[in-house]
Amino acid sequence: MAKFGIGQPVRRVEDQRLVTGRGRYTDDVNLPGQVYGVVVRSPHAHARIRRIDTSRARSAPGVLAVLTAEDLGEAAIPCFVPMTNRDGTKAPMPRHPVLCREVVRYLGDRVAFVVAETKAQARDAAELIEIDWEVLEAVTDTAAALEPGRPRVHEQCPNNLAFDWAFGDADAVERAFAQAARTVRLELVNNRVVCNAMEPRAAVAEWDAQTQKLTLHVCSQGGWAFRDILAGHLGLPKEKVRIVTPDVGGGFGMKIMYYGEYTLCAFAARMLGRPVKWTADRSESFVSDTQGRDHVTVAELAFDADHRILGLRVDVVANMGAYYYLYAPYIPTGAALKVLPGVYDVKNLYYRVRGVFTNTVPVDAYRGAGRPESIYCIERLMDVAAAELGVDRIALRRKNFIRPDQMPFKTAAGELYDSGEFERVMDTALVRADWQGFPARRAEAAARGALRGIGLCYYIESTMGNPVEHATVRFAPDGAVEVLVGTQSNGQGHETAYAQVLSARLGVPFERIRIVQGDTDAIPEGGGTGGSRSLTAEGVAITAAADRVIEKGKIAAAHLFEAAVADIAFADGTFRVAGTDKAIDIMELAERVRAMTTRPPGLEEGLDASARIELQAWTFPNGCHVAEVEVEPETGVTRVVRYTVVDDFGVVVNPLLVEGQVHGGVVQGIGQALFERTVYDANGQLLTGSFMDYRMPRADDLPFFDFSTVEVRCRNNPLGVKGCGEAGSVGSCAAVINALVDALSPLGVRHVDMPAVPEKIWRLAQARKKAA
Repeated sequence: MAKFGIGQPVRRVEDQRLVTGRGRYTDDVNLPGQVYGVVVRSPHAHARIRRIDTSRARSAPGVLAVLTAEDLGEAAIPCFVPMTNRDGTKAPMPRHPVLCREVVRYLGDRVAFVVAETKAQARDAAELIEIDWEVLEAVTDTAAALEPGRPRVHEQCPNNLAFDWAFGDADAVERAFAQAARTVRLELVNNRVVCNAMEPRAAVAEWDAQTQKLTLHVCSQGGWAFRDILAGHLGLPKEKVRIVTPDVGGGFGMKIMYYGEYTLCAFAARMLGRPVKWTADRSESFVSDTQGRDHVTVAELAFDADHRILGLRVDVVANMGAYYYLYAPYIPTGAALKVLPGVYDVKNLYYRVRGVFTNTVPVDAYRGAGRPESIYCIERLMDVAAAELGVDRIALRRKNFIRPDQMPFKTAAGELYDSGEFERVMDTALVRADWQGFPARRAEAAARGALRGIGLCYYIESTMGNPVEHATVRFAPDGAVEVLVGTQSNGQGHETAYAQVLSARLGVPFERIRIVQGDTDAIPEGGGTGGSRSLTAEGVAITAAADRVIEKGKIAAAHLFEAAVADIAFADGTFRVAGTDKAIDIMELAERVRAMTTRPPGLEEGLDASARIELQAWTFPNGCHVAEVEVEPETGVTRVVRYTVVDDFGVVVNPLLVEGQVHGGVVQGIGQALFERTVYDANGQLLTGSFMDYRMPRADDLPFFDFSTVEVRCRNNPLGVKGCGEAGSVGSCAAVINALVDALSPLGVRHVDMPAVPEKIWRLAQARKKAA
């Protein structure tokens, strides 16, 4: 196998640049004549704006402009997912303004934008803006938002109901429950989390008066939607807006979103004729970046006498925050639905979701985007069911798994799983985790006064996103092979993985491959990065473009060797005339074609080639997580002491990259399960608005992970790959909480909601001790 081919653990080529300080992030972009913007944000969660006086700010030193809603017209943030209620009516779509004119609806809502020669001057001037507020009552609690009499976030949404959506046959599920030998019910909370990407959001806008064109440098997960939205806000054709995204320090779904700050920078740059830069500080990120999760769920399973699942019924209240961003209502509905039955042969399903508006930061996609919420639901249910049925939790799962001989399998959610060997993967994980040896480890912990538990989660994920993707392979004059892609790396290692795909297909030297991304002028179309789609979509597009290069190369080689195209063979980077010793390397052939003064038909662009692909089906990565935790009853502290992951990602292009992605996702899941707690008070003030109060997972909170893969080739794409970017976060929450409940089971604990912070566990342990 080639050193840099598919399946090889090639070290990330981008790391040398990044770890030596040669990365270039949006905040590193500094342009001649650049000025600075600061957003004035609401200090209230809900208030009416009686008056804004900007006169003192406008006359402050260095101030160049102060923008309010009056300057922006009707510019608003769109939502791409209109909702239809379960009764067939259209759900309301409240306007999400770039700047608020009359009412603010969450702490951090944008009210004004100050531009000055320096950031310090802009900050000082922002404090001079006088706003007369009429403070209104706020609603922040997810479940309580629907109660009659609660403050209304949007006038067109009575009882704060954003939508009432459902999927499935309610009557069939009701019959299944009526016929069931046993039913199980669980109420659970999927807690709100703050994204906290390492790189805060930033933007630099520049206006070219001569060409009447706006360029926005911005950290994104793909700039094409940004281009179209911004063009609409500026009243420009989209070809007059260019989005440039340099290196990005983490996205996790949050940087898919288009934010009002980008429009503010653009408006100011065009008005002033100077570049305008805005960079969020960490406190600003806490109250302005989209957040994740925040569901309150009631879930039920119905079993027959043989403990096979007859029906699944789930009712969710999903917090949207104060407004929709691009995909918000789709995340708890269509996205979550995809894997709601998990890996089990669920016969009947009914899924209802009510979205609610609250006076909190808007919620949208966060790593996994609906899939972690669903897997947490079904995997907690399976553990609770095993306990209530008095059966082994492994045996219950084994009995209800979808079998390999049932593939392709259409689930009760309407998804068509193409492949999966769930029992094989689970058994591999149980062996690697030494499940059988756990009683001895529990006894040893007990001797130290600790409670030890073990839990597992079998997850499945559906990758998703735009099924259309593009790629261009271009032989550059400097001897490099450029690959223009429609995705955007946020730290995943695309430059390495894509180069491996191309090198394996064309045999071009790995070190001479250059990935080009993040420029909507150079790459007019792209699907962006999100939903673990990058390799499954872009990898296929690169392969298709490479195949077109080979086709053109055969024409060129036939012309060069005066042979028939049908007689040209290609392998290992070399074109040969069959049955002869005539051969030429692809790199040399590209140079020869470039030097031709007259090129044969079909070679007008040399060997350069492009491809546009449309996936007909997505992929279903899956795997088994096994967690072990220890609890100190006297402090409530829970530690993850062992963690095992066995994943089925189909064909693995680069094991190192895959393991890195899984590690990151697992840590985010552990963070949500044990540490990350987003707290609003009754007035809508964010009480956990900094790292002093919002606890992030750290290296010393984690054990070393045991990671391995079982390859079950995907049938839905020619590479056989399954997406891996979000998988770690999909499986980890349930594994950790299942282990924690197992640890607390001697105390009679049936369920613990996330996050299982020490105070919660300590109070629970103390209460059970007193009851005993």
